[in-house]
Amino acid sequence: MTDAPASNNANGRLMRLASYVAVSVALVLIAAKLGAWLLTGSVALLSSLIDSVLDAFASIVALVAIRQALTPADKEHRFGHGKAEPIAALGQAAFIVGSALFLSVEAVRRLWSPQPVGQQEIGIAVMVFSILVTLALVAFQAHVIRRTGSLVVSADSLHYKGDLLINLSIIASLVLTGWFDFPLADPVFALGIAAYLLWNAKGIGGEALDMLMDRELPDEERQTILALARAHSGVLGVHDLRTRAAGPIRFIQMHLELDGDTRLAEAHEIADAVEAEIEAAFPGADVIVHQDPHGIPDAPREPNPPAGAA
Repeated sequence: MTDAPASNNANGRLMRLASYVAVSVALVLIAAKLGAWLLTGSVALLSSLIDSVLDAFASIVALVAIRQALTPADKEHRFGHGKAEPIAALGQAAFIVGSALFLSVEAVRRLWSPQPVGQQEIGIAVMVFSILVTLALVAFQAHVIRRTGSLVVSADSLHYKGDLLINLSIIASLVLTGWFDFPLADPVFALGIAAYLLWNAKGIGGEALDMLMDRELPDEERQTILALARAHSGVLGVHDLRTRAAGPIRFIQMHLELDGDTRLAEAHEIADAVEAEIEAAFPGADVIVHQDPHGIPDAPREPNPPAGAA
């Protein structure tokens, strides 16, 4: 059997490494795109530069969140430190909105008075370099996600996957502007990227608020939890299932209904078995199971899944 503490430590090191690599990549891309923007004057390239700054900020947030998430609970924080992640994510969303609005204003100004874009070849070369570096980072993050199941690394990876599309659009903009004499392509692509950033900010902010407000886990995850609990032969019913997430940690609480004549030691073994199965399905989850005698009047029963459902 794998040593759980050793495995957790290895996963923690891998998650930290992924965050350090992501921050390093973002800083390299910022330097490259800053130079290219100064040489070309392309507002579309400016949008890519802003996006890389946001990526660096997001990766730093992920780094802090991982460090906090791996910090054990203490006397002042009995449920851990996971909510540092959504708090930071709200700040990240606000920063993204501000950057997108700034980019939109600059793009509209260029629509009214188009300006030539110079040295397109340098801009295209920098975008190709960005795509190759980002592909390598996304591949490494995918490896880390497969090994650790980290939600933080997975969320951070989404930013960089989006960057691949943005970088391709910048190349298209530079080609249309420089080789086909279509200067309006530059601000039009920039406006499209600003809209993409605003859409991302909406998603990040919504998820952060859901986590801070202790929203229940998705229904499919709740149904999986209920199915695992009901599958045990000693469980006659389940009620009062409560779930929430704080950063990468899921908190799951429920009441199991057992035969009233079940010995205390046996009831404890059943609860431990159910907890172990749920923790195996949701690694890192904090699971608390309470045992009740079956048939409690007015217990808030969890509904059975619809006929035909998994």
